[in-house]
Amino acid sequence: MEIFNAIILGIIEGITEFLPISSTGHLIVVAQWLKIEATATNQAFEVIIQLAAILAVLANYKDKFSSKQINLWLKVAIAFVPLGIIGFIFSDVIKALFTVGVVGVMFIVGGIIFLLLERNYQEQHCRTTDVTQVSYQQAVWIGIAQVFALIPGTSRAGSTIVGAMLCGLNRKASAEFSFLLGLPVLAAASGYDLLKHYDLFTFDDLTALAVGFVTSFIVAYFTIKLFIRFLENFTFVGFGIYRIVFGVILLAIAYV
Repeated sequence: MEIFNAIILGIIEGITEFLPISSTGHLIVVAQWLKIEATATNQAFEVIIQLAAILAVLANYKDKFSSKQINLWLKVAIAFVPLGIIGFIFSDVIKALFTVGVVGVMFIVGGIIFLLLERNYQEQHCRTTDVTQVSYQQAVWIGIAQVFALIPGTSRAGSTIVGAMLCGLNRKASAEFSFLLGLPVLAAASGYDLLKHYDLFTFDDLTALAVGFVTSFIVAYFTIKLFIRFLENFTFVGFGIYRIVFGVILLAIAYV
């Protein structure tokens, strides 16, 4: 992979991984635009640069990684279980769903869900305003909501944020729990791909991977910070509209 392509993919990954707009859909479009072939090496590259997003979460939430936060991480672990089990059992079925058409449709469906949710959502009535206040019951329901992210284009961040908001978390706490829950998910996916495809990379590939990794980390780090500030003053309506528009574009690319 060329260095320029690695930088572009790193930027896209860093921006979209933790926003409720699906990094998968955007990487599909950008890869087609850059005429990047869907080889095993390039697909592994896209997954592995997600590790940079993990480091961005670690850098932003260093205070959450201490013995005082054991209960929080137990809840994160509980929320991870449904996705881990369903994803392992139905991995072949999930791979069969990976088409531009499915991604486009799920973009639109997710956008509509966000618009409907925001229409009736009253943040002032939320019981949970800090990520450390999440209960075990809420963690279970958020974990169940995350299972829908196995459908390509749904967005892991989008499904967990919607699930969290429905469970009584405010927007900021919903986003932050989604960030933390992304750690075991991305670590499992990226680690598996790294072990499975490490022998496919040449020295030149490793150079591009390093560039993409660093780019993704820097962009993800600042995206997380800006996203939280955004949620202090705005809703998810804009993301809902964006998802619908982008979904229509994807369907046009696939079928027109």
